[in-house]
Amino acid sequence: SGGRRSRRFRNWAAWRYFRDYFPIRLVKTHNLLPSRNYIFGYHPHGILSIGAFCNFGTEATGVSKKFPGIKPYLGTLAGYFRMPFVREYLISAGICPVRRDTIDYILSKNGTGNAVVIVIGGTAECLDCQPGKNSVTLKQRKGFVKIALQHGANLVPVYSFGENNAYKQIEFDEGSWGRWLQRKFQKRIGFAPCLFYGCGFFFTDSWGFVPYPIPITTVVGEPIAVPKMEQPTQKDVDLYHGMYLTSLQKLFDKYKTEFGLSESDELEIV
Repeated sequence: SGGRRSRRFRNWAAWRYFRDYFPIRLVKTHNLLPSRNYIFGYHPHGILSIGAFCNFGTEATGVSKKFPGIKPYLGTLAGYFRMPFVREYLISAGICPVRRDTIDYILSKNGTGNAVVIVIGGTAECLDCQPGKNSVTLKQRKGFVKIALQHGANLVPVYSFGENNAYKQIEFDEGSWGRWLQRKFQKRIGFAPCLFYGCGFFFTDSWGFVPYPIPITTVVGEPIAVPKMEQPTQKDVDLYHGMYLTSLQKLFDKYKTEFGLSESDELEIV
């Protein structure tokens, strides 16, 4: 039902130090109306979705000031809410389980001005993230579009430049025993274990599990107006899914050179 978010927790000074370490920025491109509800599609997942947490799970980058009247709810795996203390930590940050009943509640029984933030690619996408790689798992991910149509919630594409650069990963080829094991874990428990590494605590050129201090810039795109349909057809879902793909592509192409990529870099949508 949206949890028990704590303004004090979301405004902890520690989150500002966390933001400045990379640093992390939140870029607003369009105004959002508090009279509407929204589903933000966050891309890419990266290893730990660092940009998603900092921007929407805390107030370190000023999300409430940049989007007045909008209350973000970052979605994560429901299994985390079964862990003592971790559950309270997530609820205090305004983070919710990315489950259908939770999303339905926030978009239908919680008034307006709500923005559910979903990392669309999920754990399947994190298996393929590598520094310098711009790939999102999205072509067959249409459930979020159907939910948006059923609630009349506007869709907003969000792309985080630099998210994939925070860690390096030992990537297993398709068909290898390592990838087979990861897929098994993903199917059974909801997430796939990744073999990743970062830098050491004191030196960036050493090996460790601290993320690399590389800028992460999260750009919130233009909202796509979505009508309310209690029983959307597959044709309706495909139509708005296609509009979302086009909008995400345009967002990436417009801002890629401004935030560290070259003109030749392309977004791969799989």
